[in-house]
Amino acid sequence: MLSINFNPFPILTTENLILRRPHASDADEMYRYRSDKELMRYIPHRLVKTKEEVIETLAYINTLIDTNEGINWAITRKGDDTILGMVGYVYFFKDHYRAEIGYLMHTPYHGTGIIQEAFRAAIDYGFKIMKLHSIEAVVNHENIASKKLLERTGFTNDAFFKDYLHHHGSYISANVYSLLAEQ
Repeated sequence: MLSINFNPFPILTTENLILRRPHASDADEMYRYRSDKELMRYIPHRLVKTKEEVIETLAYINTLIDTNEGINWAITRKGDDTILGMVGYVYFFKDHYRAEIGYLMHTPYHGTGIIQEAFRAAIDYGFKIMKLHSIEAVVNHENIASKKLLERTGFTNDAFFKDYLHHHGSYISANVYSLLAEQ
């Protein structure tokens, strides 16, 4: 069975980025993107309406980290601690050495390559450190940009589920992508 321990918190560094633990000082920036209806249309989380809701979300994220039930990294540029988005493992299937990855990038940074760089770092951590056998991503069927990111990163589209998720008052179809560890 998969054994997970996020203590001490694993800070990931890439050529341009630092992926660090989210903290309370991220609340203002996180509020900007978690309250953006256009950005959140594909993300199966509710829109936040207040900064207090963001603070609660950050506390929940950190509780998952502390209990080794999930991990999210705040994506920042080297030399600038401003959160640009998040990437992390949102569900674990420990008996199967499998995890679901999730990601979100603030709109001004779309198309810059930042999410792909952060995404690759999280995938490397999952395979090399956590010893995952496979990583999956569940994507809103209409989210073309996310599908392209997954495909560029080597994921394959393994399934389509009609009306798979209930999101913002309606059912949405989803694709399930996966990536296997190199054998």
